[in-house]
Amino acid sequence: MLSKIVIVGAGAMGCFLAARLAAGGLEVAVVDVDQARLDVIGREGITLHDDNGTAHAKVRACLAAKVEGPVDLVLLMTKGMFSAAAIRSVAHLAAHNPLVLTLQNGLGNVEAIAEVFHTDHVLWGVTDFPADLEGPALVSSHGDGHIWLGGVNERAHLHAEAVAEVLNKAALNTVIDPEVRVSVWEKVAFNAALNPLSTITGLPVGGLDCPEGRRIATAVAEETIATATALGVPIDPVRVLAKIDFALANHRTHKPSMLQDRLAGRRTEIESINGAIVRMAEQAGVPAPTTRMLADLVRMGEPRA
Repeated sequence: MLSKIVIVGAGAMGCFLAARLAAGGLEVAVVDVDQARLDVIGREGITLHDDNGTAHAKVRACLAAKVEGPVDLVLLMTKGMFSAAAIRSVAHLAAHNPLVLTLQNGLGNVEAIAEVFHTDHVLWGVTDFPADLEGPALVSSHGDGHIWLGGVNERAHLHAEAVAEVLNKAALNTVIDPEVRVSVWEKVAFNAALNPLSTITGLPVGGLDCPEGRRIATAVAEETIATATALGVPIDPVRVLAKIDFALANHRTHKPSMLQDRLAGRRTEIESINGAIVRMAEQAGVPAPTTRMLADLVRMGEPRA
């Protein structure tokens, strides 16, 4: 059993996972760069509001330099634009060969991890759990969710069962996915379709459930599917559109993390999602005009240096 876990990134999803894992009896440390937030989390723990009620979880919170090994599992849960710096900040943990898992949005995160940790210990996956940060140590998650994960290669995939067991102990509905690369791309298509549109309009997910919103989201999903297909990733269009439909129906009050970043005046992860799709579409010779337009509209609202 993997029992000692470090979560890098104390955003909404990082805090959600930390609360669930700690409530499941695991030893959890949260790493972030925001000392003020870490002080609150370390003092008060994390409060989780979900469909089961309210739960309080005690976790350790510290800067990366102060997290101590050995640990069994590292979860990278920062925004994509911070992945390389974040994973380098815990490079000292690599000496004990922990497993490393990313459930982050976007593309390029696995490559950043592989620069620091052995590829045979790296797993990746996706989750559709919603999470909203409502305070320094308060997170809410309403609606059903799942995690799909697998190894980045065959050797890494041998560790998937152990990681899934730990996550399921924390009621995280985890499934081992032999085609996890497909699942990652399908999640990218989902996020590219909904997150920028919510960010631009300022609407929660339910506000996109209209003919105009569905038309734009479908166009982005189709462009992403075409790009993935050209790159040899066999995405299932029916499954992608079904996930969009599910979110529109069941996560209606959820504000995607990209919108939360915009409202807080922070940079978004647009370059890891729509920006990455457009770059890969260009390489593959696939047109992606709607995806490009949404990326440009989000970029126009980004904080300027």
